[in-house]
Amino acid sequence: MLTKRIAILKEQLLKMANIAEDMVKKSIKALTEKNEELAREVIENDEPKVNKLEIKIDENAIETIALFQPEAKDLRTVAMIMKINGDLERVGDLSTNIAQFALQLIPQPDVKPYIDLPRMADTAIKMLDDAISAFVSQDAELAREVCKRDDIVDGLNQQIIRELITFMIGDPRTINRSLQIIRISENIERVADLATNIGEDVVYIVQSKVIKHHAEENE
Repeated sequence: MLTKRIAILKEQLLKMANIAEDMVKKSIKALTEKNEELAREVIENDEPKVNKLEIKIDENAIETIALFQPEAKDLRTVAMIMKINGDLERVGDLSTNIAQFALQLIPQPDVKPYIDLPRMADTAIKMLDDAISAFVSQDAELAREVCKRDDIVDGLNQQIIRELITFMIGDPRTINRSLQIIRISENIERVADLATNIGEDVVYIVQSKVIKHHAEENE
């Protein structure tokens, strides 16, 4: 029975992950295609779904612990489902932030073509998807690989910021728009950070090893 309950929790978490990933995709697409309707869909329709599902998963996880008193790996799994659930809800919040910035930028001329931003978002979304897959399949190696990709997103974020600083210096009229794009980039970078957190959690569940803050290297 406990095995079945954990399987149901994983299914719910997968549903949550799919919605969160889709929100990131929609918010970036809304920006690059200047689609206000899509941005509002993220804010008004998708975010409430994520918030409602987060509460449901947490309640089911707490009930599972209370009814079955899981131990060892099962307890770690349920606890991490709750933590990952919170991370995915945060991804939803970040996507909403991006959609809100998109609504401000859509009516204005583009500072520059959106090339690196969608690439950065695609990398972060893939990280999130692989982190969830690693959790479901208990694949510690895939989880570790996800964590390594965080450097790619960090590098793209820094590149975007440097480029936009150059634009702002060259033309002060771009300052407000450039700052909004930087905030979007930072929100995408945080999505990658959350995917990395999930990857670290998977390694802990599967191998009982803490790799946060380079803990393995410091042993």
